[in-house]
Amino acid sequence: MKKQSQSTEPESHYFEFQASWGLTKHMGGLDATRNLIEACGIDKSSYVLDVGSGVGITACIMAEEYGCKVLGVDLSEMMVKRSRERAQRRKLGDRVEFKTGDAQDLPFDNESFDSVICESVVAFPKDKQKVINEYARVTRPGGSVGMNEVTWIRTPPQELASYLHRALGQAEFLDTEGWKQLLKKAGLKHIEARVFKTNALSQWTSEVRLMNPRDYLGAWGKLFSLCFKSPEARRWIKEIMIPPKSIFKLFNYFGYGLYIGKK
Repeated sequence: MKKQSQSTEPESHYFEFQASWGLTKHMGGLDATRNLIEACGIDKSSYVLDVGSGVGITACIMAEEYGCKVLGVDLSEMMVKRSRERAQRRKLGDRVEFKTGDAQDLPFDNESFDSVICESVVAFPKDKQKVINEYARVTRPGGSVGMNEVTWIRTPPQELASYLHRALGQAEFLDTEGWKQLLKKAGLKHIEARVFKTNALSQWTSEVRLMNPRDYLGAWGKLFSLCFKSPEARRWIKEIMIPPKSIFKLFNYFGYGLYIGKK
């Protein structure tokens, strides 16, 4: 998951792990990413803003597979650095650009992009409506705003929701209607919601597919190094090491949704 809000200490450690790991997470993996891109009508003529671009995986996929031009923004300078390295390795410098930026105050003019997409971003800022309003502001008339967000499909036990809030960077997940209302209140039309259930094995497999074996092993080394160097990170890990029993039924309560609105 990807950071786009000011950090509290637990939130900071969560995203520090993500950047150190070299992989930003969202539900549904590459299949969900491609479904979102296609639902937004992105093609080689599109200029796309990828908000909370993380380590640049989705931005590079859009440039490579769909031929579009992409600008990725993320609040984390470390994420932006990793994104630029990824684009350079794949020789995508002419089609992909990355810069730091806050989803709540995007540094772009009105109607700058054909589409705006994000994956596991809007769950993190407290003022979610402000974020979606910004997405709509920078989208051109006729363009799309699309997002992939964790979605409650059943009301969870309070202990489970509270634990995930602490463990996952202060994230706050909504149900399907909650996510749709954000798009509607931003003035977007023809709102579409595609909600999916998943399971632990499927989610883990989708994450592993994003990395080659060398990167996967290297990520574990970076993770252990961070734990060794940072006493604050160790304290955060200790705090979340013992989850509530309801964690074993986690996927009974949540899945993910692809939400698309037209301007």
